[in-house]
Amino acid sequence: MQVGVIGASGYAGGELLRLLLPHPEAEVTIATSRRFAGEYVYMIHPNLRGITPLKFTPMDNATLVEECDVVFCATPHGVSQNFVPDLLDQGVKVVDLSADFRLKDPAAYPEWYGWENKHPELLEKAVFGLPELHRDEMKGADLVACVGCMAGASILALAPIVKEDLVDTDRIVIDVKIGSSGGGSNPTQASHHPERFGGLRPYKVVGHRHIAEIEQELSLIAGKDIKVAFTPHAVNMARGILTTSHLWLDRPLRNADVWKAYRSFYADEPFIHIVKYRKGLYQLPDPKVVVGTNLCDIGFELDEHVNRLVVFSAIDNIVKGAAGQGVQCFNAMYGLDERTGLEQIGLH
Repeated sequence: MQVGVIGASGYAGGELLRLLLPHPEAEVTIATSRRFAGEYVYMIHPNLRGITPLKFTPMDNATLVEECDVVFCATPHGVSQNFVPDLLDQGVKVVDLSADFRLKDPAAYPEWYGWENKHPELLEKAVFGLPELHRDEMKGADLVACVGCMAGASILALAPIVKEDLVDTDRIVIDVKIGSSGGGSNPTQASHHPERFGGLRPYKVVGHRHIAEIEQELSLIAGKDIKVAFTPHAVNMARGILTTSHLWLDRPLRNADVWKAYRSFYADEPFIHIVKYRKGLYQLPDPKVVVGTNLCDIGFELDEHVNRLVVFSAIDNIVKGAAGQGVQCFNAMYGLDERTGLEQIGLH
C-alpha cells in the first residue's frame, strides 16, 4: 500500500516514518510539513539518514489522493477534521493520531476540547483506534481514530478489571507520569529543558481531556456509565508513560482472580505483557523497559491493608501511545498480522 504521513516533522510523524519505511506492506510516498517543506526528511529526523531520500512537501489533498492508498495524520487536535472528509470522499483511508474523531458524542468536543466538531457525521463511522478492543471493527474500515497516549495506557490497564466487575467502579483513581515528548516537538516554557529538568510537575490535575475517551471506552466495556479521577504529572524523562490506578474492592479478591481476568482478556495479544515478578529489579512495569517498542506492560498488587487493588501500565508514549498504535491499526485494517513492522526489541 502507498502511504502518506501528514505532519511528518513532529515526534509522532517521525516515529511513523521510522516504522513505516521498513514495513513490508507499506511504501511511503509522501511526508508533509509546512515548516520544513523542501528539506530532506533526515535533516529533521537524523535517525533516518541513509534510509530514505524523501523530502518534506507541503500539504496538498489532490497529491495525497493521487499517490496514497492510506494517509496517517499526525497533526495537532482540531486540524485533521478540515481535510479528512475530502480524503475519505475520494477513496483514501485514514489513520488519525489526533483526537478529532475519537469521541462518539459530538457534545463532548466543546466540553473537553473547547471547539465544535465540524463533522459529527463521521464520529460514528470512525473506529476507535485501540486494536485490543476494536480490531474486528477495523477490518476494512475507512477511518480509524487512534486512542490518546495516556488514555490508551489507562484503558488497557483497566479494561479486564472493569469487564469482570472486580472492583468498585464508582471509585477509580488514575495517576499518570509522562515524559516530555508527550508535549510535542514545539517547545513551550513548560517543556523548556531548565524548567522541566529535575522536576516532577502535576498539570491539568482535574478535567484533563483524556478522561473523555477513558470513560467512553470503560463505559462500553462495563455496560454502564463509568467516571474516573485522572491526574497526570510531567516527569524528568523524554519518552514513556507509567499509569498507577487505585481501585477499591467491594468484596474479597485473590491474586488468582486478577491473574485470571488479565489472562482471559489478553490471552492472544501480541503487545500486552503481564509483569508481576517476585524477584529482580523490574518486578512491575517500568517505561524504561518498553521504550522504542509497541508493548504495553501491565502489573498489579493487592493491598489488603486498605482493601485496594493497584494496577500499573507502562508504554512508550510515541510508539504504543501514537505511531506504533497507528501502524498496528493499519495492519488490522488491511488484515495483516498486527505484529508486522512492530517487532522491535526494547533497549536496556
